[in-house]
Amino acid sequence: MFSAIYSYALSHHLLRPPFALWLALTLTIAIPATSHAQETVQDTVEAVVPEWPDDSLGRRTPRGTVVGFIRAVADEDYTKAALYLNLNTPEGTIKDGAATAQALQRLLDQRSKTLPRSWISDTPEGDLEDDLPPDKERVGTAEVANETFDLLLEKTQGPAGGPIWLVASETISKVPLQIEAPETAVVESVLPEYLTETRWGGVPAGHWLAMLLIAVIAYLIAWGITASLTFVINYIWRKTKDEPTYGFIRAFSLPVRLYLAALILVVMSQRLGISFVVRQRFSEFTIIVGLVAVILLLWRLVDAITNFSQRRLVQKNNMSGISIVLFLRRGAKIALLVFGIIFILDTLGFDVTTGLAALGIGGIALALGAQKTVENFVGSVTLIADQPIRVGDFCKVGDTTGTVEQIGMRSTRLRTTERTVVTIPNGDFSSQKIENFAHRDRFLFALCCACVTTPRRPRYRPCYELRETLTAHPKIDKTSARVRLTEITSDALKVEVFSYVLTSDFNEQLEIKEGLLLSMMDAVNTKGKGFALPVQQLLVSQDGTGMGDAKEKRL
Repeated sequence: MFSAIYSYALSHHLLRPPFALWLALTLTIAIPATSHAQETVQDTVEAVVPEWPDDSLGRRTPRGTVVGFIRAVADEDYTKAALYLNLNTPEGTIKDGAATAQALQRLLDQRSKTLPRSWISDTPEGDLEDDLPPDKERVGTAEVANETFDLLLEKTQGPAGGPIWLVASETISKVPLQIEAPETAVVESVLPEYLTETRWGGVPAGHWLAMLLIAVIAYLIAWGITASLTFVINYIWRKTKDEPTYGFIRAFSLPVRLYLAALILVVMSQRLGISFVVRQRFSEFTIIVGLVAVILLLWRLVDAITNFSQRRLVQKNNMSGISIVLFLRRGAKIALLVFGIIFILDTLGFDVTTGLAALGIGGIALALGAQKTVENFVGSVTLIADQPIRVGDFCKVGDTTGTVEQIGMRSTRLRTTERTVVTIPNGDFSSQKIENFAHRDRFLFALCCACVTTPRRPRYRPCYELRETLTAHPKIDKTSARVRLTEITSDALKVEVFSYVLTSDFNEQLEIKEGLLLSMMDAVNTKGKGFALPVQQLLVSQDGTGMGDAKEKRL
């Protein structure tokens, strides 16, 4: 499926950042269904397709045919390269296969765009999901006399049975002969003779060095273009120096530069006549650079958007929104990293869809072994959705009290009053009793004391003095304030004080509480005999029988 989409994009010149974004979203949705479908198709094929002997030239698959042809022309063995061509054209059978193979090489060198090797089907059936007949496979495009046509492979029947993939006869018929061949490539006309005669991997050494030089030049050109555009935008639009515009422009600069450099490298290597053998080796590199550029662009956009949102939420003191933004940013980055690795592995030739299907089969076993991980992830989603706590809240979870520093995908971190960091798995965190002190709008002020009366002032009423002191404070909630005599004992009057302090700041309520207690002590000591405090007195006997019993007396 990947090669079919890429083939269509290549033939229609769609490899641009918007198409790459569409490609990523499309593959994201299509991978699970494709994995299941390919698994079913593979099981069916394995059940009905007989075993054939290996082809000595490796032509059983489209990729094997392309790789074999490249190796043959790299070794300048054009007789062997002709064995990868279907010479039975509509105009008749071509007698000189070696000359045709050499002419095809010249065409591929100067006027072609070929798929990366890893994107060509490596199965005997070929890619069954493209828009071509089952016996045809598109591997690129070429241009002759300002006419662009597809480079096709076709499936034929081998002598020993089984499919043999060859360069299609309709493609061979469009290959110009020696007399119509293009002029000498630009790169060969400027290379020194010793770089042309020296060959690396069947290709003049100058082509490899020129490809590296073109890559450097392409990056410098891309850097100059992006720097010029950034300067012009900053000069015309002054607002670009301020956030968040500056963050978005900076997010685009490096990814666009990389993507533009890869595009310039491909175009220049084709126009300068770099051997298609070298271009084929570099094709996977350019595709990976393009994918990295798209992933990097999305990564930096996620940072720019979340940083802007976070600043706005801080200004509005919306801590719950900040927690959601941080969680979504981590999730988006993990998704980008996973999909980036999948695309790069697929470009390098690894069978990603089969691997994903295998993961689907082993998903149950993996889930059983990762129950805690799944539980913690579900717990993190619960914490973000239900929002019992937010970053910056002071709370108590079980026996742990502290300030929430981070709500991660696996665990939550609390900074305790001892300045230590306690990490609690989100699965345990969400299942425990959570006491959040950050949402408290007022503090409870409660006191139970015993006051001593004096014979000289029998009508002394401690409740009145305490009530006057309590209600006189401006930070006391008058509706909840009460001072009541709750019990009369033989040596004291027990009084209960209850009220709310109108503040949400912990340090301020401590200051108010301290002032109230000092004022109440002064009122009771001035108007009465003071508070009744329990005193323990120990009497020691000296009668020789040992220590006497301890007696308690309240003074």
